Amino acid sequence: MAASPVIGSFVAADYAVFALMLLVSAAIGVYYAIVGRGQSSSRDFLMGGQSMTAVPVALSLTASFMSAITVLATPAEVYRYGASYGLFSLCYVLVVVVSSEVFLPVFYRLGITSTYEYLEIRFNRATRLLGTVMFIVQTILYTGIVIYAPALALNQVTGMDLWGAVISTGVVCTFYCTMGGLKAVVWTDVFQVGIMVAGFLSVIIRAVVLQGGVSNILNHAEFGGRLNFWDFDASPLRRHTFWTITFGGTFVWTSIYGINQAQVQRYISCKSMTHAKMSLYINLLGLWVIMLCSVFAGLCLYSVYKHCDPWTAGMVSAPDQLMPYMVMDILRDYPGLPGLFVAAAYSGTLSTVSSSVNALAAVTIEDLINPYIHMSEKHLSWTSKGLSECIISIRAAISIFGIIGGPLLGLFSLGILCPYANATGGLAGLLSGLVMSLWVGIGAQFYPPLPEQSRPLGLTTHGCNFKTAADAFNWSASPTEPSLYTTVLQPFLAENWYSLSYLYFSPIGTLTTLAVGLLVSLLSGGMKLKLEPRVTLMKEDTMLFSFYKLFKERVSDMSVSINNLQDVLSLSTTFLYSFSSHPYLGHETSRKAGPHKKQREHIWKQ
Repeated sequence: MAASPVIGSFVAADYAVFALMLLVSAAIGVYYAIVGRGQSSSRDFLMGGQSMTAVPVALSLTASFMSAITVLATPAEVYRYGASYGLFSLCYVLVVVVSSEVFLPVFYRLGITSTYEYLEIRFNRATRLLGTVMFIVQTILYTGIVIYAPALALNQVTGMDLWGAVISTGVVCTFYCTMGGLKAVVWTDVFQVGIMVAGFLSVIIRAVVLQGGVSNILNHAEFGGRLNFWDFDASPLRRHTFWTITFGGTFVWTSIYGINQAQVQRYISCKSMTHAKMSLYINLLGLWVIMLCSVFAGLCLYSVYKHCDPWTAGMVSAPDQLMPYMVMDILRDYPGLPGLFVAAAYSGTLSTVSSSVNALAAVTIEDLINPYIHMSEKHLSWTSKGLSECIISIRAAISIFGIIGGPLLGLFSLGILCPYANATGGLAGLLSGLVMSLWVGIGAQFYPPLPEQSRPLGLTTHGCNFKTAADAFNWSASPTEPSLYTTVLQPFLAENWYSLSYLYFSPIGTLTTLAVGLLVSLLSGGMKLKLEPRVTLMKEDTMLFSFYKLFKERVSDMSVSINNLQDVLSLSTTFLYSFSSHPYLGHETSRKAGPHKKQREHIWKQ
């Protein structure tokens, strides 16, 4: 199938489906506002009264950072760079294990509302304030692109009104966050995960039908070099390899699941630590499902446009418009289905923004207001709701998520894993890690990696049945054409430091924070530090210790059982021996036992 120069646009049925998604999301907020009238405290509003169970929290964890970027940008990433992006499924396993075994036990035991309360308990107030400010800046910058970029992409392709989409998203998200608190956010996330999967499936199923089956799509992907899972190139300059994704990706996602307020706030809202840990492991299944859908959607995108790339042909102006373009191209004869896909994209936006709003409200109350201004619980609750209303309007348009998340991950790891790390070391490490990650991250914006380092796969327009922008320049690329890469002279730092894979920004910040923090702590008397055991990881917190303890108990029980069995056997043997040797009751075991028998007969006659 070739790209069409004319595609469909939104119709009434599509707008109706999109509006229905917004309406249901708002209705969930109203429901929890009515049933949760007893939420008189800010903790009830922000933490759901710590009464949540594992399954809804797990789905909410999945939805929180599976934004519209996942729905639109991940398939485009697979289309351009191949399915190696799917290796994030491996790093998710490491992330969930580390988060549930290292960070969750400490946070849950302390009973904190804001993650950054821990920094004051473990270090000092200055470290807490710096961590809080970094989180607020990170979240505002990150959610800017989550709201605006998808709206712009969908506007360019579907004709959906840009600011109408942005404003409606903000209004609905503000409404249910303010009305229902964390419970409304969690249950709305559950609904929105279902919408995201349904939107993906509508596109995937139609593409599979058009291309003649799943096997054809996989064959096209293999021929086009898209099934490049096992690239073990160790160069840190490569965009995506096995190592950059499994190593760098683990740091990035651990900074999200392990210490990010939006995620920690969810699993701390569970009614027990067991439910909290279960929510993380169940969430792993949700992450795999979303990843499978988004990667396969990217392979479908390549299969449909393998001979006529809409981006090269000038039909779309940016890669993130490719997915909406295909939706309007292959689903234009099915009114309502394009609306379902757009609802899926905006479900991702709503889930991410609502998580950010609730998290920002929590840290603002707990870290910036409560320590300095005495307020009653009723006033704190109303302030939490007010913050949920106003935070939406101050979003930025760029994300530096990994750059700030890396140093923060290093700081929390320092506090939880290193008992002799002191406040001086923690603050010095955090500032050093932030400087390093900002240096490489900002430098990469001025000197983006060259194509020979990021290695985009070839795209072509030779199958287009209309004149394209590429035709005007008499150029067409093939999947194996080496002339795609041209030599450009750059400064030394640009070629070796600023060209690092973006997935290494977070590890650089984390490892720098840990190294500097440990060194400064040792030099400033950290070995003399006396800590409460509850603020660091204890062996009793880990599942491995629980298994060891259970195994030891079972072995002990078995030892007791074996000893009891030996006692029983010993008694039985004694009894049997006594029975067999009794002159009146013993058995005749041989012919030589005759005298005993005669004695019994004699007694019987008497």
